[in-house]
Amino acid sequence: MLTYVLKRVLQSALVLLVVGLVAFSMFRFVGDPIDNMLGQERTDADIARLRADLGLDQPFPVQYYKFLENAVQGDFGISFRQGRPVAEILVERAPATLELAAVSGFLAISIGIGLGVFTAIRKDGFLANMIMSVSLIGVSLPTFLIGILLIYLFSVELGWLPSFGRGEVVHIGWWSTGLLTASGLKALILPSITLGLYQMTLIMRLVRSEMLEVLRQDYVRFARARGLNERTVNFRHALKNTLVPVITVTGLQLGSIIAFAIITETVFQWPGVGLLFINAIQFVDIPVMAAYLMLISVMFVGINLIVDLLYFAIDPRLRTDGKGAH
Repeated sequence: MLTYVLKRVLQSALVLLVVGLVAFSMFRFVGDPIDNMLGQERTDADIARLRADLGLDQPFPVQYYKFLENAVQGDFGISFRQGRPVAEILVERAPATLELAAVSGFLAISIGIGLGVFTAIRKDGFLANMIMSVSLIGVSLPTFLIGILLIYLFSVELGWLPSFGRGEVVHIGWWSTGLLTASGLKALILPSITLGLYQMTLIMRLVRSEMLEVLRQDYVRFARARGLNERTVNFRHALKNTLVPVITVTGLQLGSIIAFAIITETVFQWPGVGLLFINAIQFVDIPVMAAYLMLISVMFVGINLIVDLLYFAIDPRLRTDGKGAH
């Protein structure tokens, strides 16, 4: 177990280093932040002085090393656009993104697993077939188009829900939440559905497929032959074994929710780190862009590490004869 954990941790650290290097390299080609920070009356001396102050006159390896050294300490530099510490800006924006991702993930997992089990048990029923047909919408349509359609229907035509913003929030220490206000809850409905719909349909179809396969196994038939009722067979035997392979995919989808929240935040003007990243690209705010990608990478790699460990703990085959660390 210890060997397996150490191997996964080292792999995760290597992935973060590579992601940081690739991201930091790409930012050299998105433009020169000096052009946005100085006015039309700038001189060559002003450009050279600001470039030196920002450390942009140093070789790329030196810039990257200093970025990693400071990032480990929680210092991502100063925003070129706002002139404030990037860590401070992220702390302000992170609650909105994490709250949106948490609600979307909860909806995707709970509804996805529930509908997957239902459509597997009632695979020949009219309602199950209708759910499977409708689920094609969530798989086929891009996220931004789903968001626009929901805005048109529930905000423009019906006027039930807001089309942008986060609504009224309550501050609890450094954390801000809209879950404790009526306007905050209403503002959260459309973005969370938009962000979680694809993951929900994917999880539902995966659970259905896996459960149908499990229900055909001999041990399930034997359980029915013993006289166990259908509820016990379906939920105690079939569902338990169905969730083993589903955990891995579900973990990846949770990481995708955080990573791709940027599209939903742009459509709904949700004040999270995704929208912050889009604005940073427009102003070539390299410290913000680098910090965002590193933050998303840490979350994504962390989720996948937890999923790997859970899979190792749940599946005894990985621990057989000490071969779990392969």
